[in-house]
Amino acid sequence: MTTVESIISPLSLTIKVAVLATAGAMIIGVTAAYLLSRKKFWGRDMLEVMLSLPLVLPPTVLGYYLLVVIGRKGFFGRWLYENFGVSLIFTWQGAVLAAMIVSLPLVFKSAGAAFAAVNKQCEEAAATLGASEVTIFFRVSLPLAWRGILAGSMMAFARAMGEFGATLMVAGNLPGRTQTLSMAVYDAVQAGDFQQANFLVVIITVVSAAILYGSGKLLQTTWR
Repeated sequence: MTTVESIISPLSLTIKVAVLATAGAMIIGVTAAYLLSRKKFWGRDMLEVMLSLPLVLPPTVLGYYLLVVIGRKGFFGRWLYENFGVSLIFTWQGAVLAAMIVSLPLVFKSAGAAFAAVNKQCEEAAATLGASEVTIFFRVSLPLAWRGILAGSMMAFARAMGEFGATLMVAGNLPGRTQTLSMAVYDAVQAGDFQQANFLVVIITVVSAAILYGSGKLLQTTWR
């Protein structure tokens, strides 16, 4: 039976997971994109492949890799549990990590294209005036590339909202704890509650369509 709680709970959790996952993807994706667009170093191509890999790998495969890394028997998960008593498996924090990994390539690719389009003469002029690399990044490159970065981050947010496979592998589907909108849709269909499934599907579709429209407008403005 459809209740307010059965809708509000997965909706609020989905928003929290998507916001935190997008923030993490922005920090990692923008930093990596800037370094890869400006620096030459050994392993650069391999790093770019690794950061783009979640774009093509099935989410369940990504979820399996995460289990290998952060599970109780994983090298990082065991260290985290033995030293701090923390486990990310079957928690909403694990859902954030899964959504961040899945959505990371969208920020990384968009930011890379945005930084590539920045006029290098502006950066060179700032360097000539004595600005440090950090200052050039925050005062020149980032402001000139912000539309592309924001468009990629909006798409990452939409992707994080709809994430299912990796989240199911890492965080499970626990109502009130780790059940996001996509999980709630799956449960509603399994239970034959198509009224709730329809309502949740409409929410995800409308939000995703609005985000795609907004990101498309930003990119059109950038290219004009």
